[in-house]
Amino acid sequence: MLSLLTRMRKIGRLIYILGILFATSLVSCVDDESFSSSEVCLLTFSKDTIEMDTLFSHVPSVTRSFWIYNHSDANLKFSVKLKDGNQSGFRVNVDGIDLVRNGFQFDGIEVRKNDSVRAYVELTAFQGGKKTPRKVSDALEFTLNGGKKQKVILNAWSWDAILLHSLNVNRDTILSSESPVVVYGGIHVAPGATLTIGAGERLFFHENAALTVEGTLRIEGNKEHRVTLRGDRLDCLFIDLSYDDTPGRWRGIRFSKDSYGNNINYADIHGAYDGIVCDTSAQRVDKLVLDHSIIHNCQGYGLKLYDSQINVQNCQITNAQNDCVMVDGGYVTFNNCTLAQFYPFSARRGAALHLIARKSDWRLSVKNSIITGYGDDELKGEVGEDSTKWNYYFEDCMIRTPQVETSDSSHFVHVYYEDVKDTIQYGEKHFVNIDTKHFKYDFHLAKTSAAIGKGNRETSLPTDCTGRVRDEEPDLGCFEYKE
Repeated sequence: MLSLLTRMRKIGRLIYILGILFATSLVSCVDDESFSSSEVCLLTFSKDTIEMDTLFSHVPSVTRSFWIYNHSDANLKFSVKLKDGNQSGFRVNVDGIDLVRNGFQFDGIEVRKNDSVRAYVELTAFQGGKKTPRKVSDALEFTLNGGKKQKVILNAWSWDAILLHSLNVNRDTILSSESPVVVYGGIHVAPGATLTIGAGERLFFHENAALTVEGTLRIEGNKEHRVTLRGDRLDCLFIDLSYDDTPGRWRGIRFSKDSYGNNINYADIHGAYDGIVCDTSAQRVDKLVLDHSIIHNCQGYGLKLYDSQINVQNCQITNAQNDCVMVDGGYVTFNNCTLAQFYPFSARRGAALHLIARKSDWRLSVKNSIITGYGDDELKGEVGEDSTKWNYYFEDCMIRTPQVETSDSSHFVHVYYEDVKDTIQYGEKHFVNIDTKHFKYDFHLAKTSAAIGKGNRETSLPTDCTGRVRDEEPDLGCFEYKE
């Protein structure tokens, strides 16, 4: 009997302890479910202002995000409101709640003590009726249980643009607009049609869009108003690298085998996969005249020519993962050009100029030009099975290549050879700025360049790539040096 009483007392104490623990847990649960109304307990934001890059009107932005923290010792509950509602074009999602679908505001969002929730912001801006980018602003207003208000500012710049979707040019067309043109799906110029792009036009090609020419293309820029062809991303890949400084943003320009009489003047073509490709021509007539233009930063080739008749003058063709210029047959001339290979995104880059001789019926002439880069030999060549001789001619040029015999006057006349043992400055010493770290390049001649004054008075072109008049002692390359 005594043993039974002892066991019953022990069981009673156990039940008492369990009861206390259960009651404590209930109190704890009640505390965990309560939300503070104190004005001392506030939210903290990972960013107090969301800054977006410039974007085109009616084109969705990339998604930005920020964290909403509760660093206090109490649970908090808040409401959130997009201040201008549907007037600004911003779209916001907070903790999985789409504010647009909930009338641009939502009540009762909970964030536990020492916890956080995430917010996402996008923008599709409306037309603003202005020729220049305009500022678009709004604010997210947070109201806590105790009535305390907090804000996160939303800022962006919107640029009105004309959107073209898979444009097929079937008749003679002039593209002239005061607004930028965003191209989706590409532009195709049909046989027999001519597309003329006026001075100052700015074409922004979406990913994988190209300008394909079976008819004729005429780009009519001038020294005051160049024509720009580039990718459509206006934002940054990283904080110190804009998408505009990266290659492969669009597909570039391609001329088909039956396309002739093309002229590109004062154009800036950059950030493409292949800048310009000319397919094998069926006739020995001028396919393309490329004048006072820049092709820069291509993921494939800068200028890729197959058995065509091409004239290139006063042009900068620089930085391509493959070759800056590849000539595979045809009748091709270069005068006062800068071909420079400093492509920063791959160590396995091609040459500044690559020649391929597959047939005996071909000819290349290069005058008053600079051919340089990081490599020990920026002038490469290969002979095909059907070719019996090299039909090339370099006159008054600066070339980074091992020096050939001076007796080879049939190919090299008044050619200046860079010291290929110079692995400190390479060909950088010719130019104002070769900043591979920050992806910034300026191929105007530096005052220390040996190319200054080395041009031929008789064969140099009267103006440089910018339209400036050359002096009596012209320089090599596409830019005339000016103090």
